[in-house]
Amino acid sequence: MGMTKVKLTVKNPFDLKKKAEGEFLVDTGAHYTVVPYDMVKKLGLKPAFEQEFSVADGRIVKRNVGSAFIRYKDKEGATMVVLGGKKDDPLLGVTTLESFGLMIDPFTRQIYKSKLMLA
Repeated sequence: MGMTKVKLTVKNPFDLKKKAEGEFLVDTGAHYTVVPYDMVKKLGLKPAFEQEFSVADGRIVKRNVGSAFIRYKDKEGATMVVLGGKKDDPLLGVTTLESFGLMIDPFTRQIYKSKLMLA
């Protein structure tokens, strides 16, 4: 299966003038979006709490979680993000993707609008 990367703009929610762009791998297996370490430092993102996560090889890792504004194309909103460690890759997680009302087709790897339900 191919990989899908997207360009995101990440902003500090307490100082929206602080922003950075980067390419993020779309990973529907990742709950949160992972902001890479250098971007976390540049933007001055602050942790709200620490969380344990399981990774692909079965290890459990701890990472800080905080808030950021994420922009993808014409959509922007606040979301919880993992404040990445020095070796963590940038990932667009499913929580951010779905909060924008988007899904990824598992066969074509194309992002499309999802059908949203209120009830």
